[in-house]
Amino acid sequence: MSDLRGLNYLRDLKPIPVDSSVGRVVAQTMELSISDGSIALMANVLGKNDDYAYFSKRAKNYQLYYDKSVGFFRGIMKDGTWNPLFDPFKSTKPWAADYAEGNAWQYLWLAPQDISGLINLLGGKDAFNARLDSFFTITPEDNSEALVDLTGLIGQYAHGNEPSHHIAYLYAYSGQQWKTAEKVRYIMKEFYHDNPDGVIGNEDCGQMSAWYIFSSLGFYPVFPASQDYVMGSPLFDKATINLPDGKKFTVEAVNNSSENIYIQQVELNGQKFSKGTISHKDILNGGLLKIVMGNKPNKGFGGTLEE
Repeated sequence: MSDLRGLNYLRDLKPIPVDSSVGRVVAQTMELSISDGSIALMANVLGKNDDYAYFSKRAKNYQLYYDKSVGFFRGIMKDGTWNPLFDPFKSTKPWAADYAEGNAWQYLWLAPQDISGLINLLGGKDAFNARLDSFFTITPEDNSEALVDLTGLIGQYAHGNEPSHHIAYLYAYSGQQWKTAEKVRYIMKEFYHDNPDGVIGNEDCGQMSAWYIFSSLGFYPVFPASQDYVMGSPLFDKATINLPDGKKFTVEAVNNSSENIYIQQVELNGQKFSKGTISHKDILNGGLLKIVMGNKPNKGFGGTLEE
């Protein structure tokens, strides 16, 4: 509720202008929208209904920067016009001054607090999946001005820097969990190894390692405040998390191999488990998560997380 970094605009549900004293306005707003979405969930638990309603609106402030004419988030001037300096592939100033260590392609997906809203903004599930497919395949003709931070590239996906880390899991929200499995298995295989250069990017406060540990277990916290982890593709045949009070949570991958990367079915403590997410509470309760793997996608697994 302060005036720090343009919050005086965002408090009133208005975009921070590019030609203000605040830098990286799109990145700032998108990250602060994640915070606002988290605050909204806390307010809801506390029974503070007015705060929940207000911060839920603020969690959608990122949408203020969506330019339908180009299909990306971009900066807005004080007079309401779009920032004329725009190229979705460029990641250096002045072209990418609205973002932080990334380009418009990479920041297109940074709304984990409102993925259903993002899917609608991009035109629905089919359009969303098509844009994701493009994101993981498209490359610019000239990449000479790319930031050194953008390493571990798959198309425009940059595993070497944090803004991309949740994106492979977004397919699970739009009914194509098997594509999440494909992407995370590829990343774990190709971008992590035990040589001196075995981490492909910026190990910022341990985030590169955290991504690997979560993903190798078979799930990842796309929006941590939600208390849900999105299922991916477990790397190990068996892994155990030691919990407080002597409890253990074990993930067992049946028929697991480098070819059998797709989840066929899941059981939690002997009961069929059809959801594409597992809750933090389920993990803390301890027990056995059994994941049966196969070499062909079970396209019915996980459904659509936002339904």
